[in-house]
Amino acid sequence: MDVTYDGTKREVATDKGVLRYHEAGTGPPLILLHGSGIGVNGWRNFRGNLGVFAEHFHCYVLEFPGFGVSDPVGGHPVLSAGSAVLRFMDALGIESAALVGNSMGGVVGANIAMKHPARVEKLVTIGGIGEGVFSPSPSEGTRLLQEFADGPSREKLVRWLNCMIHNPKLLTEDLIEERWQAAVDPAAQQTLKMMYGSEAFARQQQFLATSDTPPYWSTMHTITCPTLLAWGGDDRQCPPDMALMPMRLIPNAELHVFPKCGHWVMFEAKAAFERVTLEFLRR
Repeated sequence: MDVTYDGTKREVATDKGVLRYHEAGTGPPLILLHGSGIGVNGWRNFRGNLGVFAEHFHCYVLEFPGFGVSDPVGGHPVLSAGSAVLRFMDALGIESAALVGNSMGGVVGANIAMKHPARVEKLVTIGGIGEGVFSPSPSEGTRLLQEFADGPSREKLVRWLNCMIHNPKLLTEDLIEERWQAAVDPAAQQTLKMMYGSEAFARQQQFLATSDTPPYWSTMHTITCPTLLAWGGDDRQCPPDMALMPMRLIPNAELHVFPKCGHWVMFEAKAAFERVTLEFLRR
């Protein structure tokens, strides 16, 4: 199925502002949740996959608040994203759906599956969830995000983009320019600073050290829906050892590692990712 930006974009009003999204296809509902990072949004994450998934599912690519597309709502981006998914589903009358989440979107999907299990039929995560077991923390990709958030520059953007993929030939000038133009948006810069800036990172570490609230990954054993963990074997943003924890904790989880592939599995291993994910979702 051919999809275009103007042909698929929609918006819906909620009690906390307008949520914008892309819609295509017919069939069971499938909601695609984008990640964080520099110049990111839902369309840039999933535009290459939307046509394939729309041949089998009624697809919704949701744009999270704070990333320059949907209306901002304030608060931490991960928390506001989770509530946005539920508001979106309620506004469109979607009782439950399969969720595909890239990186941060996977964390959002996992949290919904834990707190609102009836709303999630199946869950596909692309990197993101879990905790590093052997790799340094923060990861190489997170350190590069922090450098950019503290002082944005095109050179820092290129360094981070190179960290996202295994094959440097995929990093085109058009991709760099598109991300740079999106990254200079003030709302997007503020969101990135809230998530990855040095001051925000220090506050998060202090909170984790003093809070009695357990980290989200410690309750992943409560995810009851079938779960596919999709991981790039050369992921430098979320190293593959992170997958060990959700693989062991989530009762109905299976792991697929894509070789010679970085963090953007849906982009760099496009055909293989679509094949594996469709088999899982249609099983």
